[in-house]
Amino acid sequence: MPESRLLIGPLLRRVVGTRATVWVETSSPAVARVTTASGAGGTAATFTAFDHHYALVVVEGLTPGTAEPYEVWLDDERVWPQPDSKYPPTLVRTRADDDSEPVHLIFGSCRETTQHATARRLPPDALDAYARRLMASGDAAAELPDLMVLLGDQVYADQTSPTVRKLLSRRRHRPHGAPADQVVSFDEYTKLYLESWRDPEIRWLLATVPSVMMFDDHEIIDDWNTSARWRAEVKEQPWWDERIASGIASYWVYQHLGNLDPDEVAADPIYARVVAARDATSVLREFGAQVDAHVSEAAGDPGTPGVAGGDPLGGPVRVERYQWSYGLDIGRTRLVMLDNRCGRVLDRSRRSMLSPQEWAWFVDRAHGRYDHLVVGSSLPWLLPPAVHHVESWNERLADSRRPRVAALAERLRRAFDLEHWAAFDRSFESLAALFARIGTARTNGAGGGEGGEGGEGGDTPALVGAGPAYPAPASISVLSGDVHHSYVARARFADEVATPVHQLTCSPIHNQVPAFMRPLLKLGWWAGPSGAARALARSAGVRRPGLRWRRLTGPYFGNAISSLRHTGRAAEVVIEGTGKDGVLRVVGHQHLTPQTRPLPARPLPRS
Repeated sequence: MPESRLLIGPLLRRVVGTRATVWVETSSPAVARVTTASGAGGTAATFTAFDHHYALVVVEGLTPGTAEPYEVWLDDERVWPQPDSKYPPTLVRTRADDDSEPVHLIFGSCRETTQHATARRLPPDALDAYARRLMASGDAAAELPDLMVLLGDQVYADQTSPTVRKLLSRRRHRPHGAPADQVVSFDEYTKLYLESWRDPEIRWLLATVPSVMMFDDHEIIDDWNTSARWRAEVKEQPWWDERIASGIASYWVYQHLGNLDPDEVAADPIYARVVAARDATSVLREFGAQVDAHVSEAAGDPGTPGVAGGDPLGGPVRVERYQWSYGLDIGRTRLVMLDNRCGRVLDRSRRSMLSPQEWAWFVDRAHGRYDHLVVGSSLPWLLPPAVHHVESWNERLADSRRPRVAALAERLRRAFDLEHWAAFDRSFESLAALFARIGTARTNGAGGGEGGEGGEGGDTPALVGAGPAYPAPASISVLSGDVHHSYVARARFADEVATPVHQLTCSPIHNQVPAFMRPLLKLGWWAGPSGAARALARSAGVRRPGLRWRRLTGPYFGNAISSLRHTGRAAEVVIEGTGKDGVLRVVGHQHLTPQTRPLPARPLPRS
């Protein structure tokens, strides 16, 4: 069967108990079927949107504690694995019923297309190197991680390859004023994923290792939702409406749909409308527009219009604020992935990284019985201290009532990407207070808002609530990317917190930081520059942060992929970078928990 029937995939996304989800894109409508030798399987008809065809197959009947190859069929013809494939079989591995089994996550962010397609000469792709090493393993099933966590910039809509730019130059009908080197339409977005995910090694890896994903700005555009002023300016562009609707819709199809576990897929209101429609183009276009309209409301835009139009179920597509954040448990590890872009509140008086509703959801999800809490945040919570203070200073000046001061601060914000948690000071302090609460000896399940009463304002984070008491976890880790260098930092709180709290940043997978920035980022950890930046922030009225932090490992500026391992109540992280030969080597290794007993003997990843 020609390979062209299966355009992208299969992507093995979620494995939950004895079930798994497998995502595919096909060249024409079909019935997709996934089977294993043991009799497990599932079937789903493709849905159509923008003349493209997709299916998410729920596989049932897997056996706990096994790893077995699977096949993909379109109608009655097998399309995966390919008959002439030189790669090992793609496997679906399930965890044993015993929750004490170790948990292994790999993570990273910021991956431009492969070396032959990108316009720049970049160091070797770390994810490609990881896939090659796993394929060469004598026992790949034993070395498979439980989950791959991709933390943003899986594709670059605003920094396209020569191949995509050539395609754009041939397009006859594009919105007036659309950037010549950036994608705008849904169909143009599909070319980014086609280019990136059909790389042979990456295709095998995505078919074998379960994955979850979260967008950052480049899936849409650089500086996406950095401020209310930015939104007001970009909305004046005649191509923006199509760009944002297409970007949101394509992210939902290619990335977010696979983040949902089998039960959540069935309950998702957009998925129900999409699969019920003969052609879901209008459903997804209107959904993307509504998502952006909700952000406009949070930015304080007056008179945000409703979304007109309808779908085959009757009536307009109306959804409440869509939540991109999600959570999942693997053994005794809880992972919560946070949307750092689309759910922001940008109104000056209520500026925050998450909406009050999403913050309340996060607080509730962060409480529970588990050994390790892992928070996925595309943007680092803890930056080099000097950079943190500069961002806090800039946020305060950007809100100045003096127009010239505010305009200058806004230009600096965009020029230097000063938009991390430090630039949302109330959210930064709320997250610190939440971690301190969870990390004490015992903690209550909570609700509550972000900052003040119900998250609507005030200076003191409100993390109050009632509920069952839970023991403190063994570790809290924030996984992040975005900043194009990798490091490990440890948080230090004013009051004693039993649980160690770490920032684990791994970026880029395939990109690079400008050479002139590297010394500045190193200096950002030094006491002298940090003190000077703190004084600058204090001069603008910024309060001292409620915690301190110090670097343990890094910074490393090459392409990298990281592994986080939980064995019982012990945790460790390993950062691996690629050399010129494209081989991964350990560049950082840090224990994240006190070593009261040695970890089980386990060699570091092989070079």
